[in-house]
Amino acid sequence: MNSKAEKVSLLSDMIAFAIVDGELHEREYLFLSLIAVELGISKEELNQLFHEEHRSEIIKSEFERIQQFYRMALLMHCDGILHEREHIKIHEIGVNMGLNPFAIKRVLKAMQESPTRMVHPDFLLEVFQEQHN
Repeated sequence: MNSKAEKVSLLSDMIAFAIVDGELHEREYLFLSLIAVELGISKEELNQLFHEEHRSEIIKSEFERIQQFYRMALLMHCDGILHEREHIKIHEIGVNMGLNPFAIKRVLKAMQESPTRMVHPDFLLEVFQEQHN
């Protein structure tokens, strides 16, 4: 991911997902802030994104799509409450990204069973690459 526009798009997508349950929890905002720092987006720019309508850009690299899906899955779990709307939306987002629905389901199940709600990066990539064979 090279351009600032791509980074802003990813963060905007995450913001839209964070409020799919009708509210933004403090832990979700903190998580979004960490992602913004990782992407080189200032706190002012992050806050402005909450007030702008944004159109998603297509992520070309499969690795980046997997990475973005995982970020959103982490965001979904960070408030400690798994809403039905979030569960439905994360599947929709993954499929729209062109990710395999069975791999999506496996990753989400593994995250739910994990005490930290995280999975090892090797497992994440392995699950999505298994579907290519």
